[in-house]
Amino acid sequence: MLRIRGSIGDWPVDLTLELDDADWARLGAQLQVSTPEAEASAAPARPVNQDDTQWQIAKDLLRKAGQMSGPDLLEQLEGLTGSAASGKRLLVRLRHCADVKVESGGDTPLYRWL
Repeated sequence: MLRIRGSIGDWPVDLTLELDDADWARLGAQLQVSTPEAEASAAPARPVNQDDTQWQIAKDLLRKAGQMSGPDLLEQLEGLTGSAASGKRLLVRLRHCADVKVESGGDTPLYRWL
């Protein structure tokens, strides 16, 4: 027996499935179970997604500049991502990056590549 509980939108779901041995065998035949070692050796390299690419570009931007004020860096990141929200996410990520030191630069923070 298999019980599934949850919701779909506002609708509550409480579903019970009864499977006999033959049903479980058919279900098991559809699943491909492998060991973690086999998965690691057979898994292709993870494709680079857009967030990873933008993160690398953001780090390179600051590294090449050496240091930038928060507003200038945010402007560059917004231009890179095409949105203010994505630019702010990258700025926060840079703030917590081990390679970046944020210093108080008067009215604005100063982001410095270490």
